[in-house]
Amino acid sequence: MNNDDINKEIAQFNKTTHGSTDYYKDELFLKGENEGEFAPLSFVCKNLSQEINRETLSKLGHVFDSFTFYPLDSFKTWYEKQFSRKLLSKISKNITIAHIPKNKVIIDAVALINSSYDILRKEHILMNGKNLPVQLGEWYGKCIFGLNQIKSTSQRGFDFFLGNDRVEIKVHWSDQSSPKGVKLKKSLIGLSQFTIIIYLSRNFMIREICFLDSGFIQRKFSGKGHTMFLKDLDISPYFFSQSDKHVDKVANSTALLKYANPNFAMKIAEKFQ
Repeated sequence: MNNDDINKEIAQFNKTTHGSTDYYKDELFLKGENEGEFAPLSFVCKNLSQEINRETLSKLGHVFDSFTFYPLDSFKTWYEKQFSRKLLSKISKNITIAHIPKNKVIIDAVALINSSYDILRKEHILMNGKNLPVQLGEWYGKCIFGLNQIKSTSQRGFDFFLGNDRVEIKVHWSDQSSPKGVKLKKSLIGLSQFTIIIYLSRNFMIREICFLDSGFIQRKFSGKGHTMFLKDLDISPYFFSQSDKHVDKVANSTALLKYANPNFAMKIAEKFQ
């Protein structure tokens, strides 16, 4: 089973409407190659006569987006036409859409952004570029670990989950780590089961990843105050380039190697052969 097989089933589902079925009750829908085409996961599983889950889809390169976090007008239109019923908020809040990102387009865009950032920095126009790197780093983490991104009940906007476990993602954007370390908020670490630190180079590619149990961080680095700093010296044994401890958490090794800078990719490539 591959993505071509899945896309054929999505196209097959869209050849007719399904208002008399229970497929509208599905909570995970797959986005097809053609714009405005989707299919419930249960239909694809039934037609391919095999179980397909998030882990399977992650390995095939799919990314998961909560509909409430990343609403697609095309999905709402498709859903209401397919099932002859309104897409109510009590239903939409539970819906996740799996799709395959256009990796070449993304890589080209990242290269263009890097070039533009260099110009703006040299002209002393861009002084603070944290927002884009943070969002890009979080997206990398979501792709690589198959995280589910859902709307948060707090004021944070959204949360990441690995299965039922909440994950805190921290993005550090620089070619070198700060001597003080990566700054984390204790309150956010306390709410999560895992903490993933994504280290981005200035060219927006991944230069390192550190995957830690949040309980371990609290026991070892709690200290005083509302924040803590994780220095490279203290956590480097847990870097992906040096440790295999959480390598099994990687759902999409292709994405990891694709978005890693060459040096990091060479260090970790053999872990995924």
